[in-house]
Amino acid sequence: MMTPVIRLYRDTDRAAVAEICVRTAAAGSDARGLYSDDLLMPEVFALPYLEYAPELAFVVVRPDEEPARDAAPADPADDVLRVDDGRLTGYVIGVADTRDFVAWWERAWGPGFAERHPGAGASPSGRQPGFSEAALLDAGKDPGRMVRGITAGELDRYPAHLHIDLLPENQGRGLGRALMDTLRAALAARGVPGVHLGMDPSNTRARAFYDRYGFQELPSHSPGAPLLGIATA
Repeated sequence: MMTPVIRLYRDTDRAAVAEICVRTAAAGSDARGLYSDDLLMPEVFALPYLEYAPELAFVVVRPDEEPARDAAPADPADDVLRVDDGRLTGYVIGVADTRDFVAWWERAWGPGFAERHPGAGASPSGRQPGFSEAALLDAGKDPGRMVRGITAGELDRYPAHLHIDLLPENQGRGLGRALMDTLRAALAARGVPGVHLGMDPSNTRARAFYDRYGFQELPSHSPGAPLLGIATA
């Protein structure tokens, strides 16, 4: 298997990033079919970041290679993961200034989001997600949530925040660490002192990764609303 490559996001990667977001959105598991629109989760936790700060979005691409003679047929559902140089299998996205991102969201992203998603719909799968569609819609219409659970001092020290997602095939191979290193270096080059993240407390595998990587609990952290931070350098 050819070695995966980490590179800067391209506009042609957008659909693949959205797909990975929804495939990892149920506490790290696949959330396809959980919401009335599979684009709902990416429209809150991925696509606005690509619009606002594409220069702080990095992706993992598995380059093309000749399939083995005995390889299983390709899954047509994976076609959306195809990008110019292979198959996109993970990403890290971030913003350097969370306060400014909130202001941009209110001005440039929120109105269109509210128009596209006026109310909660039914789950086509009949399954009920842990994070309800109503709560997800509220998150998309309320960017202020990103600065409410963190103090002004914490935001001064860790003004950036991020989201990272990898398909299972790329987990446990050092790619999450490499993505984190890449984003932190990009933030440090812009003079950003630190980056924070929030997460689903039920995603214990992700929490273990953040702990190993060096994230620390911030004073505003609580078991039900984890808040972790790390310096960029």
